[in-house]
Amino acid sequence: MSLALRRVLQGLLWVGCSACCGPALAEQLVQVGGADFPPYVLKAEQANPGGLLLELLTALNQLQGDYRFVLQPTAVARRFRDFEQGRIDMAVFENPDWGWQGIAGTRIDMGLEDAEIFVARTEPGRGQDYFASLAGKRLALFNGYHYGFADFNAEQEFLIKQFNARLTYSHDSNLLMILRGRADIALITRSYLGAYLEQHPQYAGQLLASQRVDQVYHHYALLRPQAPISAEQFRGLFQQLRENGKLAQIFGRYQIQVKPAATPSSAAADGAN
Repeated sequence: MSLALRRVLQGLLWVGCSACCGPALAEQLVQVGGADFPPYVLKAEQANPGGLLLELLTALNQLQGDYRFVLQPTAVARRFRDFEQGRIDMAVFENPDWGWQGIAGTRIDMGLEDAEIFVARTEPGRGQDYFASLAGKRLALFNGYHYGFADFNAEQEFLIKQFNARLTYSHDSNLLMILRGRADIALITRSYLGAYLEQHPQYAGQLLASQRVDQVYHHYALLRPQAPISAEQFRGLFQQLRENGKLAQIFGRYQIQVKPAATPSSAAADGAN
């Protein structure tokens, strides 16, 4: 066999092997659920969603080429079903107490902390003591959210009856109700209030933020058992973003604290509890 013919055959063999092996080397898609949760996820089910989750997924994709993290729109009330049915592989910015009890999956500490605070309209003589009691006050709440003052009971009838709640699907609407006197107190994440006042500086002197915290959001990612990425692999990628400063760059501007993530001490720490 001539040298030229041998090289042609070797080339054809390489092309054939590449064609056969190519799909195995392709990026694996990781579907990350995105439900409206400003400023983390904005307009999840519309054509051009935004928010910090999109920035995080971009950073994860730029970091490596084995996995492609993509946003899969869901809704606050529907995300549990989408997770169990495999429509999403991962739910992020979650807390295991927010209705995830009994749902199989791995809990991964993201090392990110935010806080839910009370916001009222600024009035002469009104100070921090205004937030000491919720009795007799009209509350503007986001429908489907779990609040600490209500023992994380998100049922509409309960919130309306027990706390005189106005339930909406918009933090902007809740803040406008406060400004227009249609509600007395809104529950807003510290990060969202900062983002809102950044966009609407004219309201900075009209909104009183509480020092009282309803709950601290210590964010977790919840990973489906059949997800294409393992908990250990995701923790490794997230740790790289923490070490290279990308997490602080994304979340720091909204007063979301980046902290060391807890490391599971045993396989039991990864269980569905």
